[in-house]
Amino acid sequence: MRTQLHAVGKPRFLTHNYQHNLALAFAIKEINEHSGILPNITLGFYITTDYFDDITIYLLAMEFLSTKDKFIPNYKCNDQTNTVAVIGGPRTKTCVNMATVLCNYKFPQITYGSAPLMNRETAAYFVKWMFPDEIHQFKGILHLLLHFRWTWVGLISLYEEDRERFIQKSLSIFSERGICFDFIECIPQMMYGNLVAEMMEQADKLYKVIMGSTVVAVILNAEITTIVILRIMIYILDADDIPMKRKAKVWIMAAQMDFTSILMQRHLPIDFLHGALSFAIHSKSLIGFQKFMLNRSPNFEREDGFIRDFWKDAFDCSFPSEMTDRNAERICTGEEKLETLPNSVFETTVSGHSYSIYNAVYAVAHALRAIFCQTPKFKDGQVIDERRLKMLLQSPWQTLPLSICNKKCSLGHSKIKVEGKLSCCYDCINCPEGKIANHMDLDDCFSCPEDQYPNKDQDSCLQKNITYLTYQEPLGISLLATAVFLSFSSVLVLGIFIKYQDTPIVKANNRNLTYTLLIALLLSFLCTLLFIGQPDQVKCLLRQIAFGLIFSVALSCILGKTAIVVLALMATKPGSKMRKWVGKRLAASIVLPCSVIQFTICLAWLATFPPFPDSDMHSMTEEIVLQCNEGSAPMFYTVFGFMGFLTAVSFTVAFLARNLPDSFNEAKFITFSMLVFCSVWVSFVPTYLSTKGKYMVAVEIFSILASAAGLLVCIFSPKCYIIILRSDLNKKEQLIKK
Repeated sequence: MRTQLHAVGKPRFLTHNYQHNLALAFAIKEINEHSGILPNITLGFYITTDYFDDITIYLLAMEFLSTKDKFIPNYKCNDQTNTVAVIGGPRTKTCVNMATVLCNYKFPQITYGSAPLMNRETAAYFVKWMFPDEIHQFKGILHLLLHFRWTWVGLISLYEEDRERFIQKSLSIFSERGICFDFIECIPQMMYGNLVAEMMEQADKLYKVIMGSTVVAVILNAEITTIVILRIMIYILDADDIPMKRKAKVWIMAAQMDFTSILMQRHLPIDFLHGALSFAIHSKSLIGFQKFMLNRSPNFEREDGFIRDFWKDAFDCSFPSEMTDRNAERICTGEEKLETLPNSVFETTVSGHSYSIYNAVYAVAHALRAIFCQTPKFKDGQVIDERRLKMLLQSPWQTLPLSICNKKCSLGHSKIKVEGKLSCCYDCINCPEGKIANHMDLDDCFSCPEDQYPNKDQDSCLQKNITYLTYQEPLGISLLATAVFLSFSSVLVLGIFIKYQDTPIVKANNRNLTYTLLIALLLSFLCTLLFIGQPDQVKCLLRQIAFGLIFSVALSCILGKTAIVVLALMATKPGSKMRKWVGKRLAASIVLPCSVIQFTICLAWLATFPPFPDSDMHSMTEEIVLQCNEGSAPMFYTVFGFMGFLTAVSFTVAFLARNLPDSFNEAKFITFSMLVFCSVWVSFVPTYLSTKGKYMVAVEIFSILASAAGLLVCIFSPKCYIIILRSDLNKKEQLIKK
């Protein structure tokens, strides 16, 4: 039994396509010699030529349904062969036009070129293709563009319907991923005779669009012979006034395209194709095929009707029997070797199209086997068509060109939309302060992590340094030395007052309050040491609370001393009832309640939300400041508010008593000391709020030392002067006399 495959192709003038014919013949030869696939069945084939016009294809389709050599559709007789399938390609229109006729007869067809889009379900059912459809290819092209970050591209289609279909069905897929098209055009169709001028005018317009665009990547969604038209167009229309930079395009070709040339193009330059990217269909070496192919010669003319035409075109020669005086240029000897031909003329390795034809033949053979054998089996588990797609992962070449609307935003810059232009066209702006852009072409700048800060160029983040007021730095050493000196001074004053405790000037203003005040000032100087060094849990708990309690005791002592002056003068009046309050009872009734109130506030602070170690990531650009978080802000302000209340009361009482007789009166000195005290803390507030980092702690330490030193100097220096240098004035007679 003999069955026949009918193949439609275009071998004439396209030497590459001759390999397609050989792949068909080789596959059928293998199957016929392999008895395990189709025993007792011989496959044959018949090749016809596609001449590019639609009516010819319709006629060829009807010939399949007619008696051999007689064009009578639907009438076949006296035919010893049985056409079981049609393998068509590589043009899409060839397959579609064949399907228009043959699908009505439920005739199986396999395409080996562009995958046609069948609009009718019946047509799609009877037409199978070896190539991936265009949707899959466009997805692959999209991944390629995203991989190389080509966002500004152009597209050229072969037919107008291909262009419209892309706009309707595929354009949105690219737009959603940030790809913009500067142009979407069609290649002029090949015309002859009087229409050549019109074709060249269309070609010139297209050429100017392509070369006038700033895009570098151009998608060529066309077919196997399109390269022929493109080469002619670029060669003829090439102009010197177009900059070379604009001419340098990266052509991205669909899988169905092939580097096919006609005889007149053999010596034309192909520089424009350097760097082109072409999708390829999986193929592999076929054992015995290269030998089968390279052994071809004009001696096979009886079994190969295309060999002489191919030979003349490939080797650019003529056979002696066909030569005349006018065309006697080069003689075909038949001894020429195919392996000497350049790849641009004929490839000796299996192309994707040829491999698809080879697989198409085997697909038909296995389908026939399935029909004739109820239980189709593969010998030794052999699978002929291994459709394995291997992705070659490699790093892109660093001088790869960019296909973008404008230059990419450099590091430290981000995109900004330009009104009236596509999203792929944009301007670049510097990142705002505090943000970076560490990649090119970022949509938005972003902030560094909390523990890092932007570098000068705003293209990377640097690690922040951890800082706090230490004992090792000059500022910490200076404050430490000052606190130690003032502490020693207060101890010295306390020692003097204890030594001369029985003298009138010491006894005049309640010795116990004086000692308590001096001890409070000493502790005030020493508590500043809790503010220096790395903050920890103990320091954070103690420093503000210790400061608040100690200063409250000191202020209450000053208030007590001032009150004693006032009450002492009132008690000297005859019959005064104030006499009993003068002395220890008055001091205790002032100092103890004030201290207890502040202690209760501090205890409540510790019980609710106490201070704790913390870090300030934001105040300083390049530093992380280790500090104490005060915990409850209301409790913090309550503690300092109570101290402010004591300060205001002490200052008011002292100010009112400043003009009383001064033999036993230190109200003037207390008034002056409280004026200094208030001045320090009033200036502290704006200074503290205007500083950052560890200098805030330094300002608070300085204010504590300055205010406590003001009290020490203003209140006790006049008395120390009299005790040490003017002992003659430190007598009861002198004080009474005054």
